[in-house]
Amino acid sequence: MIYSVKGELIHKEPNLAVIEAGGVGYACRTTLMTLSQIGNIGDTVKLLTYMNVREDAVELFGFKTERELDCFKMLISVSGAGPKTALAILSDTTPERFALAVATGDTKAFTKTKGVGPKLAQRIVLELKDKVTKEQLTAESGGEEFVPIASGGSAGEAISALVVLGYSQTDAAVVVSKLDQSLPSAELIRLALQTIGKMKG
Repeated sequence: MIYSVKGELIHKEPNLAVIEAGGVGYACRTTLMTLSQIGNIGDTVKLLTYMNVREDAVELFGFKTERELDCFKMLISVSGAGPKTALAILSDTTPERFALAVATGDTKAFTKTKGVGPKLAQRIVLELKDKVTKEQLTAESGGEEFVPIASGGSAGEAISALVVLGYSQTDAAVVVSKLDQSLPSAELIRLALQTIGKMKG
């Protein structure tokens, strides 16, 4: 098993990076996120890898961070989500936002990716909810521990209202999770909108 590849980046194209190490060019299928972070042709690059062996092919997948590799492994464990789908999803989002979308049950975050329908998005959330780590969620919520909000209650109502107003479920859940959950839903919505306004301002 190849754990990582380090060498000169000799070729780059969408979803592919070729790294030459010891005279061998390793073609690593990868995400747009990793491609944007690894530098230019001629740079020395290190990618953490995952080898996928099938009857008809052996493919190497490479990632800049361990977090992205972990998310890739989680995604390919979902029935119906292969490596191509996993790369497409991770090209559209960061590992932290991926973890948050799973934790908040935000299936719409996944259906934005080409080739991911509502059924697969629901399976991703259902099968990975228990695997997403607190560390990943904390990173996305700005260093504060993120506690997933149960549906129902004033916090749940506030999130639903924010979604109706056009905010993503993931963003709404992050903002509401930082507020006092005992407040009535109308007050939570008002405070959440203020917070979002400050973030954008």
